[in-house]
Amino acid sequence: MFLAVYPDGRVCISILHPPGDDPNGYELASERWMPVHTVESIVLSIISMLSSPNDESPANVEAAKEWRERKDEFKRKVGRCVRRSQEML
Repeated sequence: MFLAVYPDGRVCISILHPPGDDPNGYELASERWMPVHTVESIVLSIISMLSSPNDESPANVEAAKEWRERKDEFKRKVGRCVRRSQEML
């Protein structure tokens, strides 16, 4: 349900994309994977991505559309998803 998370659970975040030039031309090479990234920098990037979703380049197009057009319903769905996940623990 999150904009930057694919249905299979992968996160859409530039620093996890293969190093070098983006074949699609969306990202600079400096925005992609580099060996200097640490677990901490990756986790911080994920937290930032989840707290400030980018609906201009979503992994989940339907979620991005709902985020833009029906934000209250989107937030309710995400809340239900979070609660179900917590119940599974």
